[in-house]
Amino acid sequence: MGKPTGFLEFTRELPKKRDVQERVHDYREIELPYAEDDTQKQAARCMDCGIPFCHNGCPLGNIIPEFNDAVYEQNWEYAYEILASTNNFPEFTGRICPAPCEASCVLGINKPPVAIEFIEKSIIEAAFARGFVTPNKPAKPTGKKVAVVGSGPAGLAAAAQLTKAGHQVTVFERADQIGGLLRYGIPDFKLEKWVIDRRLAVMEAEGVIFKTNTNVGVDIKAGELLRNFDLVMLTGGSTVPRDLPIPGRDLKGVHFAMEFLSQQNKRVAERPVKVDHRGVPFAEGEIWATGKNVVVIGGGDTGSDCVGTSNRHGATSVTQIELLPMPPKERAESTPWPNWPMMLRTSTSHEEGCDRHWSINTKAFIGDENGHLKALRIVDLEWQSVDGRMKMVEVPGSERDIECELALLAAGFLNPQQEGLLNDLGVEYDERGNVKTINYQSTVHPKVFAAGDMRRGQSLVVWAISEGREAARAADEFLMGETQLEAKAQSMFATT
Repeated sequence: MGKPTGFLEFTRELPKKRDVQERVHDYREIELPYAEDDTQKQAARCMDCGIPFCHNGCPLGNIIPEFNDAVYEQNWEYAYEILASTNNFPEFTGRICPAPCEASCVLGINKPPVAIEFIEKSIIEAAFARGFVTPNKPAKPTGKKVAVVGSGPAGLAAAAQLTKAGHQVTVFERADQIGGLLRYGIPDFKLEKWVIDRRLAVMEAEGVIFKTNTNVGVDIKAGELLRNFDLVMLTGGSTVPRDLPIPGRDLKGVHFAMEFLSQQNKRVAERPVKVDHRGVPFAEGEIWATGKNVVVIGGGDTGSDCVGTSNRHGATSVTQIELLPMPPKERAESTPWPNWPMMLRTSTSHEEGCDRHWSINTKAFIGDENGHLKALRIVDLEWQSVDGRMKMVEVPGSERDIECELALLAAGFLNPQQEGLLNDLGVEYDERGNVKTINYQSTVHPKVFAAGDMRRGQSLVVWAISEGREAARAADEFLMGETQLEAKAQSMFATT
C-alpha cells in the first residue's frame, strides 16, 4: 500500500475531455493527455482493503492493488510487469472497458472507486514511452502450427499467448485490416487505430503471421485448414445482428449499426468503403447521417457509438430509444456491491447531444413514395409483472409517428455466422447458436478450439481477451501435454 491515507486525501479525478464543440468535428480520441503525477495520486487512493474484490470484478483477474502500489512508487517498469502478466492489451482495456473492476472496488462502497481503468492506460502508455514493451520471442519453438481464425481481441490474445508458448501462429482475417471489431466496430474517437497498429508491430516481431482478405471457409476450405495446421482456434465474433422484422424493414434508410460504424471507420482510415466488417458488400452504398433525423434503436454501447458518429456527421437530430425501462440513476438494490450495478449510464456521445427515451417499442418503418424512410411508428410501453415475469404492455393512445430518415438497429448480436466454415467443420452449437465446447475444445473435433464471442456470445472486450488467454492455455496443454502459460489470476475469494 503506497499511502495509507491516500483514499482520504485525494478524490477521484479522471483525465479532462476535449470540449464538445471541438471534438464533434473530428474523430480523434476525446481524452486530453494526462500527467503522471495525477496517476500517482489516483493510485494512492487504493486502500489496501485486504480483500481485493476488484480481482473478481475483472474478467482477467488483474492484480490491481499491486500495480497501484507500483504506480504510487513511480516504479513504472514493475507496474507494467504486473499488468502485462494478466492482460495482453492494457492499451485497449484502458480505453474502452466499462471497468467492472471499479464496480467491485471496496472504496466504492461509500466513495467514488479507484480510477483503475485510467491507471491501466497510464501504465501501458508509460511502458511504451519508456521502451519497456519489446518483442518477446519464444526461446524454443515447438514446431507446432496453429491457425487462429478471427483477429478481434480474443484472437489476438490467443495468438500472443500461443506464440509465447513457442507455436507458429497464423491469424486469418476476412477484412482488409487486422483487429476485428476493435478496427471496424469501435469508433476512432474511443480507440484510435494507431493503438492497434502499434501492438500488431510487436506481435509481428514476435513471429505472428497475419493474413488479411482471407475468408476461411471460402478462400481456404475447412478440410485444408485441418490438414495444414496442428490446431485451429476459432475466434470470430458474434456477427449475426438482431433484426427488427416489422413492416417497412426493407425501406432505404434502415440499417444495422455495424454497417454504419464500419463505414465511418473505413473513411477515417482512408480505406475503400465497399464492404462491411464481414466482407459483405454494402447494398445501398455509403450511409450518412448528415442533415437527417436519426433514430438509434437500442440503448447499449453500440447505440451510443452510433449517436457519437451521427453527431460528427452533422445530423439534424439524434434520438435513441430503448425497449426497457429507464434504469435508476444510482445503483439498483437488485445489484448491490460488489456486483456490476444496474444504473443509468451517460456516455461521452450522449453528452454531445442526444434525445433519449425508454419503454418505447417500434411498430413500423414508414416510407415515402420512393421507398425511402421518412418516419417511425412507435408506442409507449408499461412493464407489468405477470406470473412473476415482466411483460411489456402498450400504453393505449400513445402510438405516434416521429420523423426519421435514418434508423440504426443497435439491438445486439445473436450468434456467429454458421454458414461456411462452422457448418463445414461440423461443430456443435449450444442453445444460443454459439460454438459448443468443453474447456474451449470443440465437442466434435479435438484439434478445434473456440474462444470469445463465438463461444460465449456477445460480450465485452475484456472478456474476449480473457477467453483468448484461457483458450490458448487449454490448446497449449492439448498440443504439448502440459502448459507453462499463466493461469488466470484470482483472489482468494474468487468463485469463477
